[in-house]
Amino acid sequence: MSWIAPDRLFDGVRLRSGLALRLLNGRVSDIAPREEVGEALRLRGTVTPGFVDLQVNGGGDVLLNADPTPEGMARMAAAHRGLGTVAILPTVITDAPEVLDRAAAAALEARGREGLIGLHIEGPHIALPRKGTHAPAHIRPMDARTMEVVRLLRGAGLPVMITLAPEAATAAQIGELAGTGAVVSLGHTDATAEEARAALAAGARCFTHLFNAMSQMQNRAPGVVGAAINSTAAAGIICDGIHVADEMVALALRARPEPDTTFLVSDAMPTVGGSDRFVLYGREIRLEGGRLVNAEGSLAGAHVTLAQSVARLVRVLKVAPEIALRMAVSVPARLMDRPDLARIEGRAAGDLMRLDADWSFLGPVSEVAALAH
Repeated sequence: MSWIAPDRLFDGVRLRSGLALRLLNGRVSDIAPREEVGEALRLRGTVTPGFVDLQVNGGGDVLLNADPTPEGMARMAAAHRGLGTVAILPTVITDAPEVLDRAAAAALEARGREGLIGLHIEGPHIALPRKGTHAPAHIRPMDARTMEVVRLLRGAGLPVMITLAPEAATAAQIGELAGTGAVVSLGHTDATAEEARAALAAGARCFTHLFNAMSQMQNRAPGVVGAAINSTAAAGIICDGIHVADEMVALALRARPEPDTTFLVSDAMPTVGGSDRFVLYGREIRLEGGRLVNAEGSLAGAHVTLAQSVARLVRVLKVAPEIALRMAVSVPARLMDRPDLARIEGRAAGDLMRLDADWSFLGPVSEVAALAH
């Protein structure tokens, strides 16, 4: 049994000082005021639950679309865990129907493995004008095959997020998906604000990578961006300084009508925790100056971690640390009905991460816990 005392502890809601954690058999068994526990190992910086990323295309040189297997998912999760993210939604993007079938089967088989909490289906039911790097040959309206995959996953109790464009699905289909308990997220869409609001009314409750691959906000046409910012729905956002300008991230956070509705996503590709290039749809994507680009120089996914995103929010955008941490932990955990991922009590030391005074990532608490004995 041992006690550790960080400078600050993020409890899923607030940053708190003057507390110590007791570890018993590698798990947090108690939290108490520092002055009441006697001898404790002092840790600089902040201890927080590990981050929760709901949009992860790859990691550790694995692209889910290219390796839709339990082993591929496990390698992705391990790569992100080593960088501070302890729970991911592996994300399968637009592809042939059989790729989605294999990804769904893999998600079911991998259920319960460390760090894997479900599946994010991003496409193929999206709008061609806002396809981004998604393969146009596979884009199609919502169909019974995808609906059956979602029903299968949800019937097994597996968390699911599905990104679609309102143009590619009827209100009845959105309602049917939402009725399974899946999180329907609007993205890769050229819809009007009115169409986006109608999709929300039908059961959608999230937006995928705010600002990117969606109709933009203009003075007389709010677009999906305007509808998202003005809504109380959840919205993921990439905070790497590349996909969305820092000023626009800050603007969106200030403008949203309710707090704790925006969360960080990485949209990570295999280069996170891996090498500097990979193949997507048969074409090489390479890392250049922190940007993932194809042969034409167009963006093709992101090379960023949630730990880096939190640090950027605090250092560059001057977002309050509590808000930044909730964006990386509590908000996504709540959206996927996994509040346990935002708790400290009962967590394994390897699920708790250390951030330095400058908010840079230091590693899991488990690396230093042995010193407390």
